[in-house]
Amino acid sequence: MAPIVYVRMKKNVEWKGSQNVKLKDVAFISATYRFKRELEETSLFTISKKNQNVVVIDSFLVIDQLNERYNDTEFQLIGPAQTIIHIKIDKKPPNILLVSMVWLLLFIGTAMTIMNFHYDVSMQEVQQKLHFLLTGEKENYPLWIQIPYSIGLGIGMLLFFNHWFNKRFNDEPSPLDVEVFNYQQHLDHYLSHHENELNNRDHLD
Repeated sequence: MAPIVYVRMKKNVEWKGSQNVKLKDVAFISATYRFKRELEETSLFTISKKNQNVVVIDSFLVIDQLNERYNDTEFQLIGPAQTIIHIKIDKKPPNILLVSMVWLLLFIGTAMTIMNFHYDVSMQEVQQKLHFLLTGEKENYPLWIQIPYSIGLGIGMLLFFNHWFNKRFNDEPSPLDVEVFNYQQHLDHYLSHHENELNNRDHLD
């Protein structure tokens, strides 16, 4: 009876190193210890400059190569159908001046957005009326309401996004984390189709 080997493809791999991609780099393997070590060192793909920054390794091509080399073994695939390799390219350190300009632009844009929103909903008038209801006096600038409100607005945004620079307040994902995750899922789905060699017309012909 032919031995059974289970292969589970990794969904995403960040690649920075040698050009030779081995099976252990893109998949998890379940087999006897000695055979597993041999399978892990199996070469699958050679990364070249034409691959740019993304390579998709399809599980069908992996199983096809393994069957050619180990025709007396049964391979069963579980998990994702492709592995997306993101090739990391050495980049220059960011320009401090450019980063500062972008940060300033975002800061001003955010401030204008908040102020325009408060103007649209007549926030100052609401705070004035609230001050009148609580004290019975009219005040154009009820600072005892406006200052805590401004501080609370900033704290509320920090808690909402669950981030303070690289630190998180708890393990619960923020709405921004969920949106980034959904975007990555859609991006991976796009890459797995358009960068897949099996979907290449030249390959199909």
